[in-house]
Amino acid sequence: MPHPADLRARVLRGDLTLGTFLNLGSAVVAEICGLAGFDWLLLDLEHGAGAEATVLHELQATSGTGAAPVVRVDRLDRLRIARALDLGATGIMVPRLETPDEAAEVVRYLRYPPHGVRGVALGTRGTGYGRTGHDNVVDLNASILGVVQVESPTSVENADAIAAVDGIDVLFVGPSDLTHAMGIPGQLDHPSYRSAIGNVGEAARRHGKAAGVLLWRIEDTDFYGEAGYTFFGISSDGAFIRQAAIDAVRSFRERSAPLKRVTPRAAG
Repeated sequence: MPHPADLRARVLRGDLTLGTFLNLGSAVVAEICGLAGFDWLLLDLEHGAGAEATVLHELQATSGTGAAPVVRVDRLDRLRIARALDLGATGIMVPRLETPDEAAEVVRYLRYPPHGVRGVALGTRGTGYGRTGHDNVVDLNASILGVVQVESPTSVENADAIAAVDGIDVLFVGPSDLTHAMGIPGQLDHPSYRSAIGNVGEAARRHGKAAGVLLWRIEDTDFYGEAGYTFFGISSDGAFIRQAAIDAVRSFRERSAPLKRVTPRAAG
């Protein structure tokens, strides 16, 4: 079972990895998903029900499951990124990035000096509660995965320049935001969307980075794979529970339909 700290190395050498989004803010569900065999879990602080108050418990719950926890912050903000890293995230996803300057800013927030401006606090969970010393704290820079989201035509146009930024490891396409921003909401088969997917995949490949996407349909795996995508997200914890509940109710209704209604006996 790969160690979570190895996720960045695996991604950059081109390994195929699979993750899911954790939107419920539940440590129990995070642990269940971690034990299911995912390579990474995305703790969602942008759209999920969780918050900084719950993310520590989710991070603790994933320990020992083999799944690497990546935290999606709600925006490009130094303190929010630093807080997630100090709590033990092995990677950070930042939504709605559009320029190489913004990408460079992300990397500065991910890295300790001299490669960035991340604050040095050696007593945090992210530094092993004091097991990391001043002499080797900079070594942690190499293990933090940097993921930025491509969600607009501007970010697609700038994909090559964004991928060229050292420390940006994954360009992750958000199909909902990107198709809406392109004026083709939800149309994954539209030529313009497919062209954008190709552009992002080529930019990532050219600079030795990974392209990623949230899969809506499992049958699209081949299309994205041919475009060079290796970092796949699939569904979410909430969607898994919802679908399982729907399937259970449907199965029971179908199975019980032939049964006769039982008439209660009259009292006395």
